[in-house]
Amino acid sequence: MAKSSTGLNENVAGLLCYVLGWITGLVFLLVEKDSAFVKFHAMQSLMTFLALGILSAVLSFIPYIGYIIGGIIGLITIVLWIVLMIKAYQGERWKVPIIGDFAERAYK
Repeated sequence: MAKSSTGLNENVAGLLCYVLGWITGLVFLLVEKDSAFVKFHAMQSLMTFLALGILSAVLSFIPYIGYIIGGIIGLITIVLWIVLMIKAYQGERWKVPIIGDFAERAYK
């Protein structure tokens, strides 16, 4: 793998974009200068986990059904987080539906 402008291998930097969800996505989006691969994963992390966090927060205000759906979203978030980290480490641009397309268009 090539090196990113952070000095890390692109696959390691891509994995780190997901470690703390949207927070590390934002950090790498601001810090990375050259690598389209890292920028893609940073943007995808930022958009995916910020959207899931907001959705979960909104659903928490709905009694019963909101809690159930929020719990399902929580499980999906954990699985997606693990899959995205693995795929980034493997050097893949694995895209989350809709959000991944936007991130890819932004950073080809």
